[in-house]
Amino acid sequence: MSNIKFGTDGWRGRIAEDYTFDNVRRCAQGFAAYLIAHGKEGSDLVIGYDRRFAAEHFAAAAAEVMAGNGFHVWLTDKATPTPVISYSIVERGAAGGINITASHNPPSDCGFKVRDEHGAAVAPEGLREIEALIPPLDQVRRMPLAQAQAQGRITIWEPAPAYLAHISKLVDVEPIKEAGLHILVEPMWGNGAGWFPRLLAGGKTMVTEIHSERNPLFPEMLRPEPIPPNVDVALRKTVELGADVCLILDGDADRMGIGDEHGVFVNQLQVYALLAYYFLEVRGERGPIVKTLSTTSMLEKLGELYGVPVYQTGVGFKFVGPKMLETNALIGGEESGGYAFRGSVPERDGILGNLYFLDLMVRTGKSPAQLLKQLYTRLGATYYYDRVDTQFPPEQRPQAQARLDAARPTSLAGLRVTDVLTTDGYKYVLEDGGWLLIRFSGTEPIVRVYCETTDERRVKPLLDEGLALIGLV
Repeated sequence: MSNIKFGTDGWRGRIAEDYTFDNVRRCAQGFAAYLIAHGKEGSDLVIGYDRRFAAEHFAAAAAEVMAGNGFHVWLTDKATPTPVISYSIVERGAAGGINITASHNPPSDCGFKVRDEHGAAVAPEGLREIEALIPPLDQVRRMPLAQAQAQGRITIWEPAPAYLAHISKLVDVEPIKEAGLHILVEPMWGNGAGWFPRLLAGGKTMVTEIHSERNPLFPEMLRPEPIPPNVDVALRKTVELGADVCLILDGDADRMGIGDEHGVFVNQLQVYALLAYYFLEVRGERGPIVKTLSTTSMLEKLGELYGVPVYQTGVGFKFVGPKMLETNALIGGEESGGYAFRGSVPERDGILGNLYFLDLMVRTGKSPAQLLKQLYTRLGATYYYDRVDTQFPPEQRPQAQARLDAARPTSLAGLRVTDVLTTDGYKYVLEDGGWLLIRFSGTEPIVRVYCETTDERRVKPLLDEGLALIGLV
């Protein structure tokens, strides 16, 4: 019996090894028991899935278990973007949701994510409770799909119309349609395919989409994660077509990326700062900003300039979502390219985020490269970021953590360390406002070393010193 653990964002595993139909059913039973324990018995529940291998069948297996436990399931009629599933939970008045997706993981993986009644990631204490309630297979209750449909326990429906109506209230797409832009969209073979051609049809703006078919092997990329080298084909295509911008969506469309008009990747920290600048400066809105500790200190600078508070959390939307609800935040986000927005659900939305970025371009009349230059002028400094991911066996983590606990660097790459934060990993705050973070992934056997600094020459030395602290160089 697999020892199922929920990491940064749900449970993920290798298909046919630990990610099996039996284990999906066990997870669903644990979630059912959790909801029942919290007085949600008999409630509505939304279940959706991505384009990975057999995802629709895993979703049906989960739906059978929830129906067998007395819930009414709204099962999506096709592979559906994660933000659409999250919004549907609120729109349906559901008690929560299950999403069968491994997001940006390699092709061999699939995942099981749970959402609360707000469409947000379940908080860490809730995830621990669900884990504890996952039973042996012989304790799983299920109702066959055909029987559940006949009895009205499972309804298959299309969630797109309600979501499209929702985002049309947040972004006026007509000026974008008439702007005459040429937009390249890279959905990474995933759930985001077809959405921008549908949203922006009928005007002067032209949308070209690549990698839009279903292909669970994700060719021409290592994985459907919206960062280089996975986006390199799309960036080259942007230049080849003379497109004004490249909009990137990850495999389940809850995360986003941007390529500029020159085929240069606009990294996730730059995109977050530009989106915050868009709301604060261009739209003139005010409200708190929520960020994970692994993302940009440009947000603190923007907070100072516009008089809004900035809250820092651990990594993952299981921390960001609850903080957004608590503070009625204007925007929340993380280093991986996931951003959420006030007025929608407190969950990452790559479709809405990319629409907001297009609106920023149209309202200012500036290209992505010009916008970044304008942002740095406003901040009074240029910021540089990079990240190194290294395979790291879980059994070696205790020894590496002991090394980090014992290390007390007073300077890194010639910059004085002003603070050390251990909320989630080991973050060394630097005198120039930058930082170095060492963190073990919650979903994969990987250690990540990240840094941000205002001196480009210090990026590689900082990353090298981070790897040395773990004992990898």
